[in-house]
Amino acid sequence: MTGSLAGKVALITGASSGIGEAAAMALAGLGAEVAISARRGDRLEALAAQIEASGGKALALAGDVTDEAFATSIVEDTASHFGRLDILVNSAGAIQEGYVAGGDLEEWRRTIDVNLMASLYTSRAAMVPMLAQGSGDIVNISSTAGRRATALFGPYSTSKFGLTAMTEGLRQEAGAQGIRVCLLEPGATDTELWTGITNPDLRDSVKQLAQSDRSMTPQDVAAAIAFVVTLPPNVNVSEMLIRPTTDVAPL
Repeated sequence: MTGSLAGKVALITGASSGIGEAAAMALAGLGAEVAISARRGDRLEALAAQIEASGGKALALAGDVTDEAFATSIVEDTASHFGRLDILVNSAGAIQEGYVAGGDLEEWRRTIDVNLMASLYTSRAAMVPMLAQGSGDIVNISSTAGRRATALFGPYSTSKFGLTAMTEGLRQEAGAQGIRVCLLEPGATDTELWTGITNPDLRDSVKQLAQSDRSMTPQDVAAAIAFVVTLPPNVNVSEMLIRPTTDVAPL
C-alpha cells in the first residue's frame, strides 16, 4: 500500500471502536503499518483482518493500557515487529459522572487511569524509539471537557485537564528532538463512549447526543489526526479543537 505515510509505523490505542478504529483505518489507508490495541481482542482481530484485506499491515495487541507493564509492552512490541515507531495515537478513553462530595473514588481513579495515566505510560515508552530515530508524532485525544469543566462530569473533566498539561509539557520536552506532540480536542462525536456511564438516565442522554445529527463521526476526527501527522516535519499543530458546526456554545 502506498500513500503519504508509506514506510511509517503507527500505534493506536482504543482501536476496537470509535475514533481509535477510524484512525487505524485512516492511517493504514495512507500507507502506514499499524499496531492496534484495546481490551476487546475479537474486534481488534476483525479490524486487523479488514486492514490486511485492503493491502495494509496490522498487528493486534489486546489488553488494558491502564496496566503500565502492558502499555509499555505494546510500544516495545510494535517497534520490534515493524522495526520502528513513528506515530502514537492515544485514543483509549472513558467517561464517567461524579462529584467531589460523595463521589465514587473508584470511578474517579478508573477514569483518570484510562484518560491520563494510560497516555502517560505509552507516551513515556514511545519516547525511547522516537528519540533514537530523532522523529515521531504523539497525538493525545482529549475533549472539549478538557477546556470547559463541569461539576457533573468531575472525573472526566479532571482527567482531560490533566491530559492537556501532560501533553503540553511533553511538547516542550520533545520538540527539540524532532518529536511532535498534539492535543486533539473533539466535541460531540458518535462513539461508544457513553456505554460506560453508570447512571442510566444520563447514559441515555449522552447516547442521544452522540447519535444525533449534531455530532461528528469518528471518521471526521480521524481525518484531523491524519492531517496533523502528514504535515511537514517542521510544523507542529500542538493543539486542535474540532467541534460540530452546530455547536455554538462559548468556551
